[in-house]
Amino acid sequence: MRHFHGVAGWARAATAGLTFRPMTDTDLPFLARVYASTRTEELSVTSWTEAQKTAFLDMQFRAQHAHYIKHYPNADWLVIMRDGDDIGRLYIERWPTQHRIIDIALLPTYRGRGLGAALLGDLIDEAWLAGKSVSIHVEKNNPARQLYARLGFAVAEDKGVYDLMVCPPR
Repeated sequence: MRHFHGVAGWARAATAGLTFRPMTDTDLPFLARVYASTRTEELSVTSWTEAQKTAFLDMQFRAQHAHYIKHYPNADWLVIMRDGDDIGRLYIERWPTQHRIIDIALLPTYRGRGLGAALLGDLIDEAWLAGKSVSIHVEKNNPARQLYARLGFAVAEDKGVYDLMVCPPR
């Protein structure tokens, strides 16, 4: 929320029609919806009512958001847009040795279309041009793991539910 380094040179994302803008507090309901969309399958096996699921997801989103803001103070908090519509979120912090993707998520209708691959390719190029690796924590059951592996990420550390995946510079 505090910094925005811009997206100059993100050619693949631009070709895919993606644009970005800094997140504001008015985006929180949208960002909560993006977050909830990443948990739909997981919660579908519970016996919870829709109201219980909504309350749980709201609580989890608020906790995650507070954690991210606290632990990644210099991150870019971006809303991903396509054709003027908000379609996802990208949170990234650039450290001296690596670029950490804190979170990247698209609404379900935009998944599987190559948009994430385009964006990740640009993020990797940006880090590599600076001589840095790219890292991200990925849940072990996240279907996007295949995409990360295809792009050159490998598991660097087992963190329990998550793995730290790193794409080192070539």
